Amino acid sequence: MTAPSPGEILLSAEQIQQRVAELAVEIRRDAPDNLHLVAVLKGAFVFVADLVRCLSGPVSLDFMSVSSYESKTASSGEIRLVQDLGAPLDGRHVVIVEDIVDTGVTLVRLQQMLRARNPHTLKTACLLSKTARRQVDVTVDYVGFTIADRFVVGYGLDYAEQYRHLPHIAVLET
Repeated sequence: MTAPSPGEILLSAEQIQQRVAELAVEIRRDAPDNLHLVAVLKGAFVFVADLVRCLSGPVSLDFMSVSSYESKTASSGEIRLVQDLGAPLDGRHVVIVEDIVDTGVTLVRLQQMLRARNPHTLKTACLLSKTARRQVDVTVDYVGFTIADRFVVGYGLDYAEQYRHLPHIAVLET
């Protein structure tokens, strides 16, 4: 059996970089001070690195890790907290940074968990949104791109821990 490989380039590196810069302006407009990003590992690490570099002014950053895919191309629906935050959120303008919002189940649970930690505001930024796959109503305040229901890799997104290194977003050919 042949392993799936990246095919069609859905979003170029240039398109992604331009949109990340625009998102940084939107986020900073809404949170001019005390901004704290919570990146969801592993997929969002490239996105948050570029986002931080595009943000003007001070910003703090933390990471948490959850798992719902377990080396598959579809979410299992089971959410497992792998790594929690290292700092409190009280009184901060918190933005959850996600690579992709698919069913919305994981994000709803993260939002509930972080809202309970008393941030001043809690918003969400995602690079990619698959609205056609939503199973729950979830608020995403900053969306990079809305895409069709296709499995994508690159720019931090993976398949079985492969293809995160790609500078663009490509469709996984199965």
